[in-house]
Amino acid sequence: MTIMFNRVYADYLMPSRLGEYESLLHAATAAGYTQLSVRDFFRRLRRGQQPGSPSAERLFVHRHDIDSDLRTAKKMFAIESRHGVRASYYFRLCTLDYGFMREIEAAGSEASYHYEEVADFAKRHHLRSAEAVRQHFPEIRELFVRNLGQIVDRLGFPIATVASHGDFVNRRLKVINHELLRDEALRRRCGIECESYDAELLRCFDVYISDRKYPVYYHPITPFDALGKHQHICLLTHPVQWETNWLENSRCNLRRLVEEMAWRVPAGRRA
Repeated sequence: MTIMFNRVYADYLMPSRLGEYESLLHAATAAGYTQLSVRDFFRRLRRGQQPGSPSAERLFVHRHDIDSDLRTAKKMFAIESRHGVRASYYFRLCTLDYGFMREIEAAGSEASYHYEEVADFAKRHHLRSAEAVRQHFPEIRELFVRNLGQIVDRLGFPIATVASHGDFVNRRLKVINHELLRDEALRRRCGIECESYDAELLRCFDVYISDRKYPVYYHPITPFDALGKHQHICLLTHPVQWETNWLENSRCNLRRLVEEMAWRVPAGRRA
């Protein structure tokens, strides 16, 4: 009963937390942090500005995964724009908004791809084991290349970093979308400099914080508690967890239910 109440509260009753987000940007600035995108942070690393030295800057990396709820994503971007904050926004195929993405790039932030070809392929073809999915990796890589190329063509600028999306199928089969990008030839072919879950990137953060649904909100600590204690901070956020959006949350919950029921049906029994 408690789990059900928490889910209903998070999806439909929770007051907006955008004031808290703006307060965080203020606090990070006041604490001396430069707030930047994943792309800019990674390029600093490549230029040899390594973390850990006494003279290293305080850096706060903002990563937004736009799983859903473009409305709240645009509100978060407006807050960041008012305060000169840069961030990375990763869009799924179902949340692509090319006008918004160009606006993000024009402001000096990063708009990129939140890819999920592994999960999509497994659901579409009713694959029920990790082995079956991995056997199709060559085909799935080509699907990724095609999707990314279409996005780049529509945007009119290259994409340097991407971020793997996590789906219920990935968790069930224990095959993450990120496995696809372990292929260095694929990265070179697509011009990808960094994947947001690369160990090379993650080890350069002193603390990596992800938002959570009510009642936890953050894991492993709050970003407010991290300020001043850690030099390089990454905060992963999902707009849907900062403001309720009844219509969007209902649509996503229904879509998840339909997808899971369809995936459970063996391919040979489909009508």
